[in-house]
Amino acid sequence: MRKFSGIALGLIVITGLACGKHYVITTVPARMDLHPYGKIGIVTFTVENAKGNLHQFATERFAENVLEAQPGIEILELGNIDTMMQRLGEREPGIATAQELGKQHGVTAVFAGHLKITNPQATGGIAGLVTPHLEATVRTDLTVKLLSASSGGTVWRSSAWATQKVGGVSIVGGQLNFGARDPKAAYGPMVNTIVNIVTQDMWPTTQRTVAR
Repeated sequence: MRKFSGIALGLIVITGLACGKHYVITTVPARMDLHPYGKIGIVTFTVENAKGNLHQFATERFAENVLEAQPGIEILELGNIDTMMQRLGEREPGIATAQELGKQHGVTAVFAGHLKITNPQATGGIAGLVTPHLEATVRTDLTVKLLSASSGGTVWRSSAWATQKVGGVSIVGGQLNFGARDPKAAYGPMVNTIVNIVTQDMWPTTQRTVAR
């Protein structure tokens, strides 16, 4: 976002007044309206190249953000569905999983997300360290989709990534282990960043137009 100096901003206001223009601020509805879906399910996000509680924390923050963006909707937290996906022969939530969740829980659509962590060992920065309170700079990619529980088709999808220094991580068996006692303090800012970007379609926006 560009920043204007006080002088420049003053000139813009004066120009508007001199021309006799009046501006109206209007609310633009969210691009993705979830209210028609009624009860929506959300499964615990999957995670790649990491262990611990990062994906659970990200799932909770995503649900909180969506509920705040669109009051009145209902989200049913369905937890981990790895066993169901294995039984249905899917490696990630897809058509069969969405339809099965619809039958079992009465949801009309299901949120599913995937976190991919770029292991900082690739940069040679923290290899061999196992301190549970280690700080490391990692890249996190988040992809979230909304699946119809009737057809199994994808009705919405969004993704985002962030690179940030996070705490409360260690390396166990060559993988990052996110096991902070306080996830909000350890990697909350990074999760908030990617969740805010991914959920932009859920939020109404404002638009300034010239009144006629």
